[in-house]
Amino acid sequence: MVFFFGEEMKNSVGRFIAGRVSTILDNSISPSTLRFYSSHSPPSSSSKLFVAGLSWSVDEKSLKDAFSSFGNVSEVRIMYDKETGRSRGFGFVHFSNENEAMSAKDAMDGKALLGRPLRVSFALEKVRGVPVIVPRLPHT
Repeated sequence: MVFFFGEEMKNSVGRFIAGRVSTILDNSISPSTLRFYSSHSPPSSSSKLFVAGLSWSVDEKSLKDAFSSFGNVSEVRIMYDKETGRSRGFGFVHFSNENEAMSAKDAMDGKALLGRPLRVSFALEKVRGVPVIVPRLPHT
């Protein structure tokens, strides 16, 4: 199993999750069998940000304009629903280097864009065939 947490919560959350999963699966799982990744620092060589909480009126140009003050934005993609054509409320912003992405993440996470607060994190690489569990934790 793969979980994404801040480093300071690793041990206590690991014991809690292992206990809950063991109860659900009626199996014994130790916290040492779980792998943890911190969401506060970028995965190795990541300059791609995941941006959630987008208003339906946000388009690629307005999203690029909002992030371009932090560095060179090489690509912006907003995900759209195939049936309705309406925004799904999230997208990706690619920067030319990691430092620009880090400063944009730090500055834009929680800031409002067209009336809605953004949730910005480093994008995870696509993993096919392997479940990735990312629990929601209160923002600290």
